[in-house]
Amino acid sequence: MTAKVARAAVVPLRSHVEQAREKFAELEEWLMSPGALKQTFDEVEREQERRGREVQRLLLQAHLEKRGPGDVGRAIEVVTKDERGNAVVRRLAEHRTHERSIHSIFGEVEATRTGYFTDGTESIHPLDKAAALPARTFSYEIQRRGLLGSIQGPFDEGVERIKESTGVLLSKRSLEQVAVDGAIDFDSFYAVRELPPPSETGPIVVTSLDCKGVPMVKPERALRVVRRAAGKKANKKRMATVAAVFTQQPRIRTPEEVLESLFHEGPRLVADEREAPRWPGPEYKRIWASLEKSKDEVIDEVVQELAARDPKGKKRRAILIDGEQALQRRAAKAIKNGVEILDLLHVIEKVWKCAYCFHPEGSDAAKEWARARILQVLRGEVSQVVKGVRCSATMQGLDGSNRATVNAVTGYLYRNRHRMRYDEYLREGLPIASGAVEGACKNLVRDRMERSGMRWTIKGGEAMLRLRAVYLSGDFDAYWAFHMRQEQQRLHPVGSWRVVEK
Repeated sequence: MTAKVARAAVVPLRSHVEQAREKFAELEEWLMSPGALKQTFDEVEREQERRGREVQRLLLQAHLEKRGPGDVGRAIEVVTKDERGNAVVRRLAEHRTHERSIHSIFGEVEATRTGYFTDGTESIHPLDKAAALPARTFSYEIQRRGLLGSIQGPFDEGVERIKESTGVLLSKRSLEQVAVDGAIDFDSFYAVRELPPPSETGPIVVTSLDCKGVPMVKPERALRVVRRAAGKKANKKRMATVAAVFTQQPRIRTPEEVLESLFHEGPRLVADEREAPRWPGPEYKRIWASLEKSKDEVIDEVVQELAARDPKGKKRRAILIDGEQALQRRAAKAIKNGVEILDLLHVIEKVWKCAYCFHPEGSDAAKEWARARILQVLRGEVSQVVKGVRCSATMQGLDGSNRATVNAVTGYLYRNRHRMRYDEYLREGLPIASGAVEGACKNLVRDRMERSGMRWTIKGGEAMLRLRAVYLSGDFDAYWAFHMRQEQQRLHPVGSWRVVEK
């Protein structure tokens, strides 16, 4: 009896490949069982995913074991620098194996690694470099999926998405830190990314700038206020500078065509759409925003982006901007040979304000008044509009708030008249509305950063802006591959250690 017990004790455990085969056989048997055949399709689908994930986990575990622990020999040498900057070589002759947990999309697996060490040094694990393991316990794919979820919605939804699709429990705090770490290579990525040759893009390169407020976390002392004074808001916003750059083909239109598109009511006829060839739209549009950087720093990045797209300065450069004078001055000074264009949509808002000074809001008279002045503006007759509106205000005896509105609007139009040569811009096919940056303010900032109850630190807000910018610019997959390579270079710098041959 004792001999039989001893022989049983040394029977080797089943390999993970064998366990995976058994689990797969169990899955196949269950799928064809009478019980499964009575279930609904979606019930079978969910259960198959759960059971299949375990098969995948066991196979991944077998893969790690097949790779081995990363034993590269009896010893390695680590190259460091002393206080004076001189190279110092240290021999790590002691080594031992231990396990490290990794949360993969199939579940938790264990990596057995050989660590080389000596007194006073951190252990070196060659397997980490060979397999490009992440610094965190969560695999790069888990991090990528979590980031995609948190980019598109709140962090809680990103956590729930990971749990539902992989079964892995990733805390909200961990995902927030993954976002901060995942955004650190943003500037480096855009400094080296490849763009198509200028000859393959449109002859017009457009840049647009704006600012958008982001609700911030208040300092602790501000949170202790029992009751806020009159006029004090519950949260304070910090302005993010938003930029967009893209190339395009000329889009030549008449003032009348633009006016029709602005005042068109009801659905468009299919026949009308067939007659006019569809404009291809912006090319290789990049949008981004920053809380940390100043307006001048963001504009410097715009200048670099323009240089990358138009290194010889042969393209027509359009600078679309709203009426904020600080941005206007900075952009005009930094961007050479650019055509300053005041966003038509901001002008239209001003015209409608004036219309309601002369006619009731929502009336047909106000609509016709605004329509006539907007057409004049589109024809480049800004000075005539200003003169006519002021004369009308005097003749009708406007006073009080209505007269103040008329004075403010006409002053705005006259001050920006050199940026409102819309008739020339339309003939050259230049853009006259900053839809790209307005959309960036909405999609990049408001839709994610200004949801109910959301407050951001500068660090966390900057990271989210960068990640959303990469995602909305269509560069997320390329950026994530770049980020993984950069992190591996930080974890394992070239020449940091070498195998001792003898």
